[in-house]
Amino acid sequence: MKNLFILCAISLLVSCDDGDLQIETIDFNSVGISNCEATVTTSSTVFFKINNTEALILELQSDLLKNEVSPEVIISSVPSQSKLTYRVFTENVASDYFCDAIPTTTPTVLEDIIAENGEVQITTTLAEGTTDTFEHKIELNEITFITSLNKRITDLRINEFGTITTK
Repeated sequence: MKNLFILCAISLLVSCDDGDLQIETIDFNSVGISNCEATVTTSSTVFFKINNTEALILELQSDLLKNEVSPEVIISSVPSQSKLTYRVFTENVASDYFCDAIPTTTPTVLEDIIAENGEVQITTTLAEGTTDTFEHKIELNEITFITSLNKRITDLRINEFGTITTK
């Protein structure tokens, strides 16, 4: 009887959920890039991707986007120059959450993780058939997130952040 009690107690302790959020992967490949401005310009610095209850927010350093073809990849270091944040919410989030002048109170942020390492890589080309429209392909490289539980998230499927167009 004593062994049965100990076995039951151990199984309860092992199977209990402590409520901690477990993040296995961050995958935003199928999600388009957004921002809050009607027209993206070279002074635009905040872009985000929303995937239901998750968001990936990129804050570029100022003057990174230029309306000129880049002969080589432009690199911005994370987090010293540009900032990348991964957020998990209690419920689905909409772009209004990021764009409203007065921030909304819902949904609530469950986890807010700022990338601790990596780089943003931007390649700027002239849009095909134009002379004044530029496409900026934004890629993320070697991004490292560390959760509040000190767990490193390295299975990041976010290498291509997206392409934005400026005139």
